[in-house]
Amino acid sequence: MQGRRVLVTGGAGFIGSNLANSLAEDNEVLALDDGYLGTPENLDDTVEFVEASVLDDDLPTDVDVVFHLAALSSYAMHEEDPTRGARVNVEGFVNTVDQARQDGCDTVVYASTSSIYGDRTEPSPEDMDVTVNTGYEASKLARERYAEYFANHYDLSMAGMRFFSVYQGMEEGAEEHKGEYANLIAQFADDIANGRRPEIWGDGSQTRDFTHVDDIVRGLELAADHELTGVYNLGTGEQYSFDHLVEALNEALGTDVEPVYEDNPIPEEVYVHDTMADASKMREATGWQPRISFEEGVERVCRQYR
Repeated sequence: MQGRRVLVTGGAGFIGSNLANSLAEDNEVLALDDGYLGTPENLDDTVEFVEASVLDDDLPTDVDVVFHLAALSSYAMHEEDPTRGARVNVEGFVNTVDQARQDGCDTVVYASTSSIYGDRTEPSPEDMDVTVNTGYEASKLARERYAEYFANHYDLSMAGMRFFSVYQGMEEGAEEHKGEYANLIAQFADDIANGRRPEIWGDGSQTRDFTHVDDIVRGLELAADHELTGVYNLGTGEQYSFDHLVEALNEALGTDVEPVYEDNPIPEEVYVHDTMADASKMREATGWQPRISFEEGVERVCRQYR
């Protein structure tokens, strides 16, 4: 990724701004965002900010590569308004990719989700059977099917990246603007550092494959470099419980703040209790592997408060 003209949708959001800022070191980067979860304050001066929606006509898609990260990215957002969720996540995806195709762009890297794997205490490979239990998952799986259409019918390179629990931290990165939608590492660290008890939904035994945003950004760039097509996992292949996360944060911060346990507002039959990636497909295709361990990631998040 050097000397290219690049569009990042959702480019002022958490992952999008990290990607846009990284790419801007060697490329001409446009970051498109409607301001719902993003803010131009996240962007370096070298990134051109475009305030627009992925549902608009005349998007700035005359580029070499599109990174499509714009989405309504939580369970609650889709359950509050499933129609809006489908419009943004599905129609917005099709609208952006089709305009890019018409403008001559043939490389698209887009965000899917690991949530479609459901509960997994074993690594999840991309070819396993998946089911859809929420509107959010349905929208991301629909993206993958439309990407398959664009790849087969128009010979575009369409790489869908299934992210696993991406984090960075409130103080250092762009998660602060997400507030309640920030990753749990960021939320819990901010709570504990400020003397608040972190709120765990359930009993704390649920696990996540926590993946640092720097590793995600590197994976996205490699997917474009290699003009991948298909779906690929981006995760560490390790999982840690929420209880363990609180213990690790307390140790790193030199605190002793106990969590508070609350009933889970998400129905048990659709709640994803455990996640863990099998990233071997991505590793074999590009050489990518995570560089930031859970321990180092926790240290980076907590360093901001010391």
